[in-house]
Amino acid sequence: MLRTAAIAAATLCTATAALAPPAAADSFADQCNFPNKVYPGRPWALQRVLLDELWSQSKGKGVRVAVIDTGVDTQNPQLAHAVDASSGANFLPTKNGKGQKIDRGKANGTTDTVGHGTRVAGIIAARPMPGTGFVGLAPEATIIPIKQNDAEGDGTAATLAQAIEHAIKEKAQVINISQDTANAIQPAGGLHTAINDALAQGIVVVASAGNDGLDGNVKLTYPASYPGVLAVAASDRNNERASFSQSGDFVGVAAPGVDMISTVPKGGHCSDNGTSFSAPYVAGVAALIKAKHPGWTAHEIVAQIEQTAERSVAGHDMLVGWGVVDPVRALTDDEHPIEKPDAHEGLSRAEAPTPARLVLGETADERNTRLATYVAVGAAVLVAALAGVAVAIRDARRRTAGGGPGRPTA
Repeated sequence: MLRTAAIAAATLCTATAALAPPAAADSFADQCNFPNKVYPGRPWALQRVLLDELWSQSKGKGVRVAVIDTGVDTQNPQLAHAVDASSGANFLPTKNGKGQKIDRGKANGTTDTVGHGTRVAGIIAARPMPGTGFVGLAPEATIIPIKQNDAEGDGTAATLAQAIEHAIKEKAQVINISQDTANAIQPAGGLHTAINDALAQGIVVVASAGNDGLDGNVKLTYPASYPGVLAVAASDRNNERASFSQSGDFVGVAAPGVDMISTVPKGGHCSDNGTSFSAPYVAGVAALIKAKHPGWTAHEIVAQIEQTAERSVAGHDMLVGWGVVDPVRALTDDEHPIEKPDAHEGLSRAEAPTPARLVLGETADERNTRLATYVAVGAAVLVAALAGVAVAIRDARRRTAGGGPGRPTA
């Protein structure tokens, strides 16, 4: 069984509302309905980006991003022109694990009764719309909607593998997978094979790291921990790991995943938390880079995202990987492609302070100060002496000019 990597939506099979609830100050933390009200402002996750500078470099035009999820609803006006429904598919099983029939929805993947996939797609490529400051990071990218899961977690590793192969067939350049296998158990080889097939085709594969990190839990999640997959953790408003975000050496970068505003079925927006919404933030950046540098390989795009991430320490750590993604820097600090991130590039080396020389007795500074004092005092005495002599000479001359002593005056 697969589970979507969201934690705040009560309709999801693995949801735990007690973990990292939306901020009380956010009016969109209420129960989300389809449709819902429109978010009027600019969400914090977009406020941290200079969008004009970012979009002067790229808007993701022409890049195809497969969203393998619970479907993508095209009734939301911000997604109506962002989704290529003709390339979509529905791999949800016809029956669940109990043998009960499942309502699969539309065959092209544009039915989303959960809202999870619609949120994911919006973070990547929602089009601008009057009345809201929310927009996708790559507002000219194209979404391939692939439905493979539902609220009950009826998707399997096998159907996920089918969805990935479909994305390859439909010429996806980026694949976003905001889900992981239940209990962090490595699935049978079919899923790994599909991931490797995508990587072999030069596709950037982005996956959420998972949301079981509240108690410092460290474990591998799949498909995020497969080699070559860019695993994304969640960061908060302070650019620190969100408390629920999964940690591990497999984490590549972190991205905003708390109080994430995005599109919902039939129109409007909702707020949610989870690495599910961090992954598409990074997938959007990957689409921007691919549009600007179509000749770059998937490996080079991943290395660019990792190298330009904002980090407080040199190198990689298990909490936020190479750091919190910096979309503008990823698009502007790009003179040439790199094969792997450099832990020290862009970080200045600290120089050890020069120890003070131990001097016994009078130091050079003290001696210079003493000599300077002597010179100043000596100069003052000399000036005073010269002034006294000058006065004596003047008085003597005056007496001589006046006739001097013993001579009568006229």
